Amino acid sequence: PQPLGQLVGGASLLEPSTVDHLNPLVSAVDFDSHRVKPGSLFCAMSGLKAHGARFSAQAIASGAVAILTDPWGAAQAQRAIGEDQIALAVVEDPRAVMGMAAARLWRHPSEGVLSLGVTGTNGKTTTTFMVEAALRALGRHVGTAGTLGFRLDGKQVEWQSSTVTTPESPDLQRLFATFIAEGADSLAMEVSSHALALERVKGIHFDVAGFTMLGRDHLDFHPTMEDYFETKARLFTELSDVAVVNTDGEWGQRLAAMLPEERLVTVGRSQQARVRILHDVAVEPLGRRIGLLVDGRSLECEIGIAGAHNADNAATALAMVHAAGLDVETAAHGLAQAQVPGRMQVVDLGEGAPGVVVDFAHTPQAITEALSAVPGHRLITVVGAGGDRDVAKRPLMGRAAGERSAAVVVTDDNPRTEDPARIRAAVCEGVRMTDAELVEVGDRRAAIQRAVQLARPDDVVMVLGKGHERGQQVGERVLDFDDVVVVREVWDAHSRGEA
Repeated sequence: PQPLGQLVGGASLLEPSTVDHLNPLVSAVDFDSHRVKPGSLFCAMSGLKAHGARFSAQAIASGAVAILTDPWGAAQAQRAIGEDQIALAVVEDPRAVMGMAAARLWRHPSEGVLSLGVTGTNGKTTTTFMVEAALRALGRHVGTAGTLGFRLDGKQVEWQSSTVTTPESPDLQRLFATFIAEGADSLAMEVSSHALALERVKGIHFDVAGFTMLGRDHLDFHPTMEDYFETKARLFTELSDVAVVNTDGEWGQRLAAMLPEERLVTVGRSQQARVRILHDVAVEPLGRRIGLLVDGRSLECEIGIAGAHNADNAATALAMVHAAGLDVETAAHGLAQAQVPGRMQVVDLGEGAPGVVVDFAHTPQAITEALSAVPGHRLITVVGAGGDRDVAKRPLMGRAAGERSAAVVVTDDNPRTEDPARIRAAVCEGVRMTDAELVEVGDRRAAIQRAVQLARPDDVVMVLGKGHERGQQVGERVLDFDDVVVVREVWDAHSRGEA
């Protein structure tokens, strides 16, 4: 436990604030009133549906000794406090101060170990897995955090997460402190644009940060692509020592131009890249052999994941290890072992079956990359789009699928609170701009079944959009659904003549 004043010291406190004359010991930082315990600092912030200050009374009843909020929440909190001796810290940006307080409470865990962060529209998860594999090949003990959960030395760790990709700052700081207590000497994490915009990584020091690419996504959250880019750029301009940037795209080139040369490592296929991809060829069954030039030294490695974009991810991962001052040649041996659930995951159905690949691709660019990763095959693609998200990308997704597929089965992804038929109609609009056969099947299981029926033994069925997810959100409910499991079930039924 630490005094409140020590945790929020340096923050610009506003009136009315009682921190000056009430300075309780704080033993936890919580943003959810249901998780408050005796000794907690309750961080009451504006949320999607309500302001957290409305739950101040519940937090106090659960033992909160202080409340951190903004000017709007201060009046709500004051009413809940009444005559109680509860400290109130009022700041303009409680999210940023919460991150700083959580880092201080847990003694800045990211500063005592090697910390690496990865951002980008696509490739964050795969690159983070590859960084983990490379570090483990060097004998390091690695804790990871990202879309697929939390791992320590390759083993899944059960942890209550507040968000999909990057946890809120109190959860993240506590997770890192736990990893280190259990022997981790390295941390690797995905850093989403939401995490940067909402200050979830405030108080984290990154030795090396990697940028994969930027494409259209999250424009339901970011008003423009420019805002999306500027948010991503904060990881490199504010929070890291060394930036590893793939400069094959326009956004990467822009980011590199913003950074001083002494703290920049460029990655790509151009002659100017410090870590350059010299050659990249497919190997059976679905993998790549890559030749790299790392600051003038040649290096060969193999990865067990298909797609030229995954060669880019591998190069970025190795460049991050190199930028950290570690032995990149030994690290490269680890990449052959890196497998990522739901990322170009091959589902082996046995002899006589078509090939099946499950991938998380849910943007136009990601769909193009996933389908381009399987050359020489006739493709049957299952695709949908998420509800309550960027509407404009839906026909673009359909068109990207149709341009590289013999047939596209348009189905539901996570419709959430939208009408699934309207979402499918927008995706179908894009498919109709191409020569692909269009099949619309709303039920996702039936859609996968239809794709399997359409496929010949030499074809490949690409099931896109949900990847690693184990549920399908329909309205307010989350239904059990796993693309990999369903693929196996419908093939078993099909091979027995039952479907």
